Amino acid sequence: MSTPKDIREWIFTYRSYTPFPFLALMLVYARPTLASLVSGFLLAVCGEAIRFWGVSIAGSETRTTGTVGGTYLITTGPFAHVRNPLYLGNMLLYAGVGLMSMALFPWLLAAAIVWFYIQYSLIVSREEEYLRGRFGAEYEGYCHAVGRFVPRWTPFRSANPPPKQMSVAEGLASEKRTLQAFGLITAALIILFVARLG
Repeated sequence: MSTPKDIREWIFTYRSYTPFPFLALMLVYARPTLASLVSGFLLAVCGEAIRFWGVSIAGSETRTTGTVGGTYLITTGPFAHVRNPLYLGNMLLYAGVGLMSMALFPWLLAAAIVWFYIQYSLIVSREEEYLRGRFGAEYEGYCHAVGRFVPRWTPFRSANPPPKQMSVAEGLASEKRTLQAFGLITAALIILFVARLG
């Protein structure tokens, strides 16, 4: 039982680095079109909007790279619709970048989606163990009402909402690196598109 747990902890610790091979391939083999840039950008922005909403409530704890943990059971904002909005946002963001680039399409995009779904499922299974141990029946009720990755339309209402409010400043501080990376990749793909036109 300890080996899978160690694997999940390792994946959690290094989760910020696993996109690099996919992003590198998406740039090297990029064949963007105007339609792919527009549609992919809109999808990626949707993913980043979900992420930003989530980190603006959860705060800097979402950037931890040590052991799995959490001070509060966050059930407001996007967490009232889906239990893992940051991971869902990531998948939409990566899918959007893949669509923008059209690199080795559709195989690289499909491989990225499968990889990140497996990665986040493993991480979430570890996080759920921690949250069940810390929050018990309250977390079980939340899990029963709100899906892991598939959002519900109506927001979940907790009997004990966490003392966390949305902070745009905290969200911007937490998302600075992600926003910079997304901006650079988008600019690179636009430059490649324009160069191909020439």
